[in-house]
Amino acid sequence: MYRIGIDLGGTNIAAGLVSEDMRIISKVSVPTGASRAPECIVDDMAAACRRLVSEAGLDTGDIAAVGIASPGIANHDDGVIEYANNLPFRRFPIASMLRERFPVDNIRVENDANAAAWGEAVAGAAKGTSNSVMITLGTGVGGGIIIDGKVQSGFNYAGGELGHIVIRAGGRKCSCGRCGCWEAYSSATALTAMTEEKIEECRAAGRPTKMTEFAAKRGKVSARTAYEAMRAGDEAAAEVVDVYSRYLACGLTNIVNIFQPEVISIGGGISNEKDALLEPLLPIIRKEQYGGGIVKETRIRIAELGNDAGIIGAAFLGL
Repeated sequence: MYRIGIDLGGTNIAAGLVSEDMRIISKVSVPTGASRAPECIVDDMAAACRRLVSEAGLDTGDIAAVGIASPGIANHDDGVIEYANNLPFRRFPIASMLRERFPVDNIRVENDANAAAWGEAVAGAAKGTSNSVMITLGTGVGGGIIIDGKVQSGFNYAGGELGHIVIRAGGRKCSCGRCGCWEAYSSATALTAMTEEKIEECRAAGRPTKMTEFAAKRGKVSARTAYEAMRAGDEAAAEVVDVYSRYLACGLTNIVNIFQPEVISIGGGISNEKDALLEPLLPIIRKEQYGGGIVKETRIRIAELGNDAGIIGAAFLGL
């Protein structure tokens, strides 16, 4: 038997045929067309499923389950997307609609960050654990929480929004409307803004910085700019990375203190920095965590599944 995982994004629909040993056999991707009617989006999801099955020489009877990882508030009990701000879903019965178009009984839905966290828990950096948290550092800061081998999303399916814990009261304005959210200090968007501010500060002070060279080479300032310049020996870039690391460690320490997970896995584009990202974090977390040096320590790891985490996690929802 096989499973299908669908990672439904605002830009693309990515679907994968997954074996029972949690390997992706094949994948397809099509544009989401988020401005269309939601039924049209489900039509394309069903078409992607049929294509995966056909190209593998299978039929729907060979598919044990289909899972959908969607942005927004996903009611996994009813198979309904309650709300998604970048997709036209409002109390939308996505599971039953897909079932009408692709007749597999076991169709489940989950928030995309939760599905990715589940993927890392069953097949990635947190495999073999019962309690883990995944943080995704991208445009925002996504979070997924696994406790006693189950995804935790609160009584209203809207839990796990870890990017919106406040780490600095009255701080930077966040996209959610609050001020001082962790997302406003630790997302790739935030790191890019900090880098731009430091470049402007250096320009005003007549201080040379290699960050301008790396930004020019790539045509823009990005979350990579400060790390690349730091590795080239740039002091101003090292200052940016130091400040960013302290904000990120602050939020991670809060996660450790609240959940005491066995593993926190870090995904998203910034996680590609690997040791350069992790090494400054660990001394801060170990120093500031509750019970440091006495209780067992949470392992902080780079996520292993990359963009496949949502597909694998979705495919094995309810496992």
